[in-house]
Parts: sequence; structure tokens; C-alpha cells
Amino acid sequence: MSDASAGDAARGSVVTGIWRRVSGASRFVLHDPALAAATVLLGLLVLCAIIGPLVWRQDPLGIDVGGALQPPSTAHPMGTDGNGRDLFARFNEGARISLAVGAAVVLSGVLVGGLIGLAAGVLHRMVDSFLMRVLDAILAFPPLILAMAVTVGFGVGLRSAALGTMLTTVPYYARLLRSDVMRIRVLPHVESAVALGASPKRIVLRHILPHAAPTMLIQSAAVFGYSILTLAALGFVGLGAQIPTPEWGAMITDGLQYSLTGQWWIAVFPGLGVLFAVVAANILADRARDILDPRGELSRV
Repeated sequence: MSDASAGDAARGSVVTGIWRRVSGASRFVLHDPALAAATVLLGLLVLCAIIGPLVWRQDPLGIDVGGALQPPSTAHPMGTDGNGRDLFARFNEGARISLAVGAAVVLSGVLVGGLIGLAAGVLHRMVDSFLMRVLDAILAFPPLILAMAVTVGFGVGLRSAALGTMLTTVPYYARLLRSDVMRIRVLPHVESAVALGASPKRIVLRHILPHAAPTMLIQSAAVFGYSILTLAALGFVGLGAQIPTPEWGAMITDGLQYSLTGQWWIAVFPGLGVLFAVVAANILADRARDILDPRGELSRV
């Protein structure tokens, strides 16, 4: 067989393997109605955030006083607000903001909280005690109150709200990973590696982190929904994004003043966006736990 034929055969086997994995995952999702619904909902929101502004080219900040408070129609699928701004364009931009902040919160939690939890789990007991006391001080405040305090302290706005949301998730990542690391450290294969003289770096990278990854993945799915809800809550009370920024929480607040006069669509559509994103994330977190931890051995998220 020539080199070209061998290369084509290798590429064909790789493509076949990928196709089998995708097909298997698709069949698994389709056999779970709740997981399928959550996947579809989250996929639609991602499409609204990425493709929506490219397809629907209305300006989310454009004011048209003559077209204010129009109900949903073909010209405006979600209607218009009190200043004539197209709500579908604002919904798409709100999806982009919420999903981007949710992803940033998850990433910061994994990196910062994971590093703290790993250090507390593998280093000296004094380091563990110091880090845990600092985290206990943060956890003494209710998460939403702490996020509000951080937002006010750094100045009202979207960036401060995102920073406050990030701070509230770090202790949960850290404590969760710490407890998981301490559980993994006493497993027979890890103790065997220590007895054989494996370096601490090798033990962490080859034996601890791979076994802790499922716990962090489940936590990340849950935190993603929490971050979207918290960001919307901060925007709703006026501490997050400010009007006219098209953030879902701020849009709900803006729409409440029109609810009593019959313009329900202004608050309902961004509210549905928050609802769908949070429900989808929670379902994915529950299903990820069922798949990755069928015997219930991981720490409860």
C-alpha cells in the first residue's frame, strides 16, 4: 500500500471514530427527553447570541419613538419597548452578554477556585487552614448580598456585576476541589505512586487532577446557570447593567413599568431568556452528575 493510500485510510478511520462518537452521543441525548430539551434550549440561546446579531441587523440601541410599544409582529418578532427599540435585537445582545459572563465566571472559578482548592488539598496543613479561614469569611455572606456589595464597591455597572458574581463562586470551587483532592489522596493507586517515589507534580497532574475533573465539570454546569441568574438579579435591582444596555435583568426592570398597561412582551421575553438558560444549565448539571458519578461517590454540588 502506498503512503498516500495509508494516509487516506488513517484519516478515514479517524473520521469514522469521530462520527461514531457523535452518533452515540446524539442517540444518548435523544433517549433522554429532559436532556434533549435542555440541549435544544441552550443551543437556541447560543445561536441567538452568535448568529442572531448577524441575521437580525436591527440596532439594539436604536430609538424610534414613533414605533414605541408595538406588540410582537413580523417586523418586530418580540415587539418594541417604550423607546421603540427592537426587543428581538436586544434579546440577542442580552443573550451574548449573559452567556459571555456565565462562561467568564465558570472559567475564573475553575482557575482561581481550583488553584486554591488544589493548594489547600496538597500543601501543608497550615496553608490549608489559612486558605479555608479566608474562604469561610467570604462564605459568611449570602452570595447575592456579597455580589451586591462588590458591585457597589467597584461602581455600578456590568463589569462590576460580573466581578461580584465571579467572587461569589470561587469559594465553592475551592472547597469542593479541596474535599475531592483529600478523598483522592488516600486512594490505593495514589498511595502506591507516593510509595514508589513519584514527584508531587506527577502525582497532581497524573493521579489527582484527572480524577477531580468530573467534579469540576459538574460544578461548572451548575455555576453557569447561577451566574446568569445572579447577573440578571443585579441588573434587576439596578446594580448591574444600566439601561439602555440590553442585559436581560435590566430589560425586565424596564418592562415592569409597562406591564400594568398591557405591554407584557417587554418584560416577558427577557424573563424567558433567563428562565430557559438557568433551567437548561441545571438539567445539564444533573445529567452530568448521573453520567460521571453513577454511584454517587462525588461530593454533592
